[in-house]
Amino acid sequence: MSGIAWSSFVIRWHIIAGASHFTDAPYWTSAMRPAMYWRTARRVPSRADRARVLPRTYNQRPACYPLHMPDRSRTAHSRRVRAAGRRAAGPRRAAMVAALAVLGAAGVTASFVFWPSAGGDHTLRATIVDQLSLTFPNEQFVEDATAKLEAAGYEVDYVPGEDVTVNFYRRLPDRDYDVILFRSHADRLQAETKDGEQVDEVILFTSEAYSTERYGSDQAANNVVIARYRDGGDPYFGIGAGFIDGGSGYDDATIIMMGCEGLLSERTAAAFVDRGADLYISWSETVSAAHTDAATDVLLQYLLLDELPASDAVARTMAELGPDPTYGSELLIYPSDG
Repeated sequence: MSGIAWSSFVIRWHIIAGASHFTDAPYWTSAMRPAMYWRTARRVPSRADRARVLPRTYNQRPACYPLHMPDRSRTAHSRRVRAAGRRAAGPRRAAMVAALAVLGAAGVTASFVFWPSAGGDHTLRATIVDQLSLTFPNEQFVEDATAKLEAAGYEVDYVPGEDVTVNFYRRLPDRDYDVILFRSHADRLQAETKDGEQVDEVILFTSEAYSTERYGSDQAANNVVIARYRDGGDPYFGIGAGFIDGGSGYDDATIIMMGCEGLLSERTAAAFVDRGADLYISWSETVSAAHTDAATDVLLQYLLLDELPASDAVARTMAELGPDPTYGSELLIYPSDG
């Protein structure tokens, strides 16, 4: 395996009769490296950060108190008091109406000032999930990609390799990202279940060491699996298509999966799209870290700054850089009419 290449091996899946999880020694995958525990995503610093003033949020709006109107007494009064009251009723009533009109106008104004309307502008958000940083770090790519995303109007979060865990992937849909860059190892899984069902999907690597004592139900359903960089290598958790299936949370997101073989099978891409993603871009075969970084940088320029349709952006990227010079891998898009 070269210094920057992600080696790729077909994953063999063995299911013992009567058991629905992997054997203790399955063979797995690409030259990849995972992470450890979810922490709050780290924002890539920008020059504007120090001067940024955060907008008022819903839970910061001031509390409003109702007006307290005293009860009118029904106790019998002298005729003189009642007469005085009747004489003063006209001016008092007019003054009260005027006061309520002023308060009502102030309340309407306050509602516009402090209560943002439901139709307010959506803040564009993007994240760079850099699981590959543990084996092939590239700070220059992260800086360049962040700059392009910010220039296109996105707030950018950066997730380092050690934070890419099973629970990171579980919580990712809730973070409402519009663009997700998976700078991550990946590999194709081809297998047959004990029921004879054929499995063909792409596995995304975590950096979390494998254990039989965690995620029991996900392991039993083969939603998380054992992933290895090489035969006999240390086992890590890998995320299968079944883990991504179901629910929502990737609404209209653009998924750029920079790892190997991301579209050698369409099963995982379809899982993201079925869960709400707009499109999924990845490679047809094994790809080197250097080539995927260079191609993704060009792709972001065409896709976000030049605002080309995704299919045109992918075509121009390939025309400019060509396939991976070692492995011949090409960028593809799912759905194909994206």
